[in-house]
Amino acid sequence: MNAVVSWLEHRQIGLYLAAILAAGVVGITVPGAHHLEGAIEPVLALLLFATFLGVPFAAIGKSLRDGRFLAAVGVLNFVVVPLVAYGLSRFVAVEPALLFGVLLVLLTPCIDYVIVFAGLAGGASERLLAAAPLLMLAQILLLPLYLLLFIGLKGVAVVEVGPFARAFLLLIVVPLTAAALAQALARRHRSGVGIERTMLGLMVLLMMATLFTVVASQAGAIGDALGQLLVLVPIYAAFLVAMAALGIGAGRIFRLDVPATRALVFSGATRNSLVVLPLALALPASLSLTPVVVVTQTLVELIGMVIFVRLVPRLVPSSAGRIEPAASRPEPN
Repeated sequence: MNAVVSWLEHRQIGLYLAAILAAGVVGITVPGAHHLEGAIEPVLALLLFATFLGVPFAAIGKSLRDGRFLAAVGVLNFVVVPLVAYGLSRFVAVEPALLFGVLLVLLTPCIDYVIVFAGLAGGASERLLAAAPLLMLAQILLLPLYLLLFIGLKGVAVVEVGPFARAFLLLIVVPLTAAALAQALARRHRSGVGIERTMLGLMVLLMMATLFTVVASQAGAIGDALGQLLVLVPIYAAFLVAMAALGIGAGRIFRLDVPATRALVFSGATRNSLVVLPLALALPASLSLTPVVVVTQTLVELIGMVIFVRLVPRLVPSSAGRIEPAASRPEPN
């Protein structure tokens, strides 16, 4: 079992791209593939449950002591990113569905596969893991405010609160609570340990299943709206380029060490597209194009992450980094 998990983890980027390609073929060629949309929430809930299992809930108090890194992540994601997102969104400001989708996805920092990609690039993935609950809570609280500020009351008024609340409950509250309970069980019984090991071992397969389900269900819609969506590719690519530079700059300003700076770059660049997709699917008919706007970002971002894994270690080389005092680092679990 360990050998299989190790094999999957070492080849996960290629496997993710293969899942996307297979999903694209299925979504375009198989009639009724859009019905897979109904499976997005269950498979995503499982993925987030597995992701949250890796979050050291018992050590969240200790992670709060890592003030410099948390401050850098917070400033980058909730001060710098909104400014960048607003500027880039002006290119689609006349198209409500495109505008809403671009802002919805760019304003929400990733909490799942960012940990994997940051780790592959030598980033401090364990620090991102510890920060995940705080990142999730912050974006839940701030996203409505930013949407109201950037789109206006009239634009936000078309959004129904009920589907958003349901998606938040099923995709955040339930997996998060279940993961915390499983961790508590693991500290007392072998069954809890077994649950943790099994779900964490399935992470790559769950991510592949999620990507396949999302892309296959939306591939037809992407093909139908391809002309409108092409304008989004340079916007999303520009976001990645800008956040790479700004993430490195923020790491220097906050005097982070090399692993933390690399993790910061990935945190600023990767977005929470898989989590906000069900929210986009819950939007009214007037914004029916918004889900594929979100999926388009996923596709551009994953290609970008393949590049980032190889590029970020060169942009933030080990020999050039500042090493923080040991007291500013989170204590081991």
